[in-house]
Amino acid sequence: MKVLIVGGGGREHAIAEAVSRSKRVDKLYCAPGNAGIASLAECVPITPMEFDKLVDFAKTNEIDLTIIGMDDPLVGGIVDAFEAEGLRVFGPRKNAAILEGSKAFSKDLMKKYNIPTAAYETFDNPENALKYLADAKYPIVLKADGLALGKGVLICETKEDAEAGVREIMQDKKFGDAGKKMVVEEFMTGREVSVLSFVDGKTIKLMSSAQDHKRAGDGDTGLNTGGMGNFSPSPFYTEEVDKFCKEHIYQRTVDAMRSEGREFKGVIFFGLMLTEDGPKVLEYNARFGDPEAQVVLPRLQTDMIDVCEAVIDGTLDKIDLKFEDKAAVCVVLASDGYPVKYEKGKEIKGLENFEGKDGYYCFHAGSKFDENGKIVTNGGRVLGITAKGDTLSEARKKAYEATEWVTFDNKYMRHDIGKAIDEA
Repeated sequence: MKVLIVGGGGREHAIAEAVSRSKRVDKLYCAPGNAGIASLAECVPITPMEFDKLVDFAKTNEIDLTIIGMDDPLVGGIVDAFEAEGLRVFGPRKNAAILEGSKAFSKDLMKKYNIPTAAYETFDNPENALKYLADAKYPIVLKADGLALGKGVLICETKEDAEAGVREIMQDKKFGDAGKKMVVEEFMTGREVSVLSFVDGKTIKLMSSAQDHKRAGDGDTGLNTGGMGNFSPSPFYTEEVDKFCKEHIYQRTVDAMRSEGREFKGVIFFGLMLTEDGPKVLEYNARFGDPEAQVVLPRLQTDMIDVCEAVIDGTLDKIDLKFEDKAAVCVVLASDGYPVKYEKGKEIKGLENFEGKDGYYCFHAGSKFDENGKIVTNGGRVLGITAKGDTLSEARKKAYEATEWVTFDNKYMRHDIGKAIDEA
C-alpha cells in the first residue's frame, strides 16, 4: 500500500521509521519531509496547511492511508478535508482536535466530567485578567488558549511578572491569535510525566510513559522550548499512578469527548503532573508528542499500519498493542541560540555513523539539502539522537555517546537529559 505522512520534523521522522518497518507498505511519501526523512520516503514539496494540494496529491497518487503528524493541520481540519473526498486518514477531526486547539475548551471539559486538573479561570480581555491577578496566589501559570508551538505557557512568580505576562500574551500578541483568550491556572508542583495513547473513539490503548525536558538550559533553566530531550519509560509513572489515571483520566477523557459529540480518533497525549494530591492533567495534545514519539515509536512491535487502520475503523479493541521491553533516551541537538535567534545552513557531518547501528537513531527535526546536495541545519531543533538500552541509565549513556558522532557549527545540547533517572 501507499502511505503519506504530513509534516517535516523529528516526530514525523519517527513515524516514518515506524511505518517503514511495516511489511504492508510498498511506497512511502512525506510532505514536506526533511533531509533525514528522505532516506525513508519520497519527500513532496507541499506544506502541511495546503489542504487542497495534499488532498489532490493523495487522490492523484492513489494514497491508501495518510497519517497527520502535526497539530496545526489537525486543529485546522485537515482530516475533515481528506474524509470529504473519501480518503483514509489517521488523526482526529477538527471538532475533536480542539482538545489541544483550545486550552479553555479542555479545561472546561475536565471540570464538567470531573477529570483531575488544576484550578483555573478563563479570560478573553486583559482588563479582567489583570483584576483577577491583583489578588491571586503566586506563583501562577498563564496559558495562551491556542496553539503556540509548546511555548505559550508562562510561570509567573510575582504579580508584576503576571501583569507583564498578560501584556505579552493578550496585548502584544507574542503568540499571535493563540493569545486572544487566556487561561490562568494554579501553579502545581510535582513530577511531570507524559503518556501517549491510541484512541478509536471508544477504546483507548496506552503506549508508554515519557518525560520531557522543556527548558533550554541545563538544570531546567532558560526559556521554554519545544523540548530538548526525553526519556521513556518514566520511573515515576508507577503502578499506583497508572491505576489512578486509568480510573479517573484516560477512559473518562475518551468518553467525555464522545458525549460531547466530538468522537476522538487518533493519538491523545496526556501531559500529567504527579502532585501530592495525586495525578492531574496539565494538558492534552491531539497527536504524537515531539520528541516523545522519538523514544516511544522505536519500541513499537505491533505493525504501525495495523494500529492506524484499527483506529480509523473503530476496532482498536482487536489490536494486541506491544512494545519492546527496553528503555530509550533522546537528546536534542539544537542550533545555539534556540529558541530565540539562531543561524541555519550549517553543514551536518557524521550522519553516516548511524548507518547499521542497531538501537541507535538520528531523527531529523530541522534539516534540508542545500544547493550542493549537502545536508545542512534548517531549524532551532536540528536532530534527535535516540538510543535504546536494557535500562534507562544504559540508554542515556548510549544516547550521549552518539551525540558525539555528529557535528555542525553552533551545535548545542543539554547535558542533563534523563538525570532524574538517577534520582528515581
